[in-house]
Amino acid sequence: MAPPPPASMPLGQRMMHLAQTLQFGWFVGHLTLLFCSLRYSLSYIFFKSYSRWARFSYRTAFVAAAATYGIVVYKAFRARARSSGRQQPGGLALLGDENVQYLLMALVWLFSYQIPLALLPFTVYSVFHVATYTRANLIPTIQPPQQTPSSSSASPGGRSATKSSSPLADTIGRFVKEYYDASMTLVASLEIFLWFRVFFSAVIFTRGSWILLAVYTVFVRARYSQSSFVQGAVGQGVARVDALVANQSTPPAARQGWETVKRLGRQATDATDLSRYAGGQGGKKAQ
Repeated sequence: MAPPPPASMPLGQRMMHLAQTLQFGWFVGHLTLLFCSLRYSLSYIFFKSYSRWARFSYRTAFVAAAATYGIVVYKAFRARARSSGRQQPGGLALLGDENVQYLLMALVWLFSYQIPLALLPFTVYSVFHVATYTRANLIPTIQPPQQTPSSSSASPGGRSATKSSSPLADTIGRFVKEYYDASMTLVASLEIFLWFRVFFSAVIFTRGSWILLAVYTVFVRARYSQSSFVQGAVGQGVARVDALVANQSTPPAARQGWETVKRLGRQATDATDLSRYAGGQGGKKAQ
């Protein structure tokens, strides 16, 4: 992330300098996603999720999501192009990039039927991206850190040696540090629940649901191979079902069926391990 403009510049020039960066467009995209998600949530709560404004908010949220992840993918592509001797990744390696995966899924949700749950993982990510950008770039641009004089011998002549940060920036930093892991676990759980939601739509033969299920299954499989949070959420879910099945009142047929499901799941996981085809390279962290 680029540093904020120099504090010596006037406020107007600092804001203009900040607004001219791709990173600011990335920030605006995440902010737009948050506002649209909030607007759609209100419509959903009041049973108006298919009203004109609700549909507009839902689609705009995914347009913003696609734009933000598109900016990250473009910046990574441009950085590789400028680096001498670095080749662009192949198709499989490119699909292994988490930002590419979220970009593609944002486009899939944009052109699919409405599923409110699909907005939530993107919304959680946007909360932390907006908070991080505000702390690292927006606040220092509007209110540059104040230099405080130090009596230490390391700063002769009364020169300033330290800079005091904004209390708001410190609060945001503590929030991100304290809730990041829990929020990523929440995202992983939401993505797994969303798979079952799409699966249910496929079972009742909702139009286009089987294609959507196939695409989203590939996405979840990729997330499982790259995210320890998804692996942990799957492990917790399996452990809970194991505990239920181990109950003495569980019919033997149900136990056998669950063991069959786990065996097939392990076989499918091993057969779809893309790391063996992509040279074992992990994807870049989603931004």
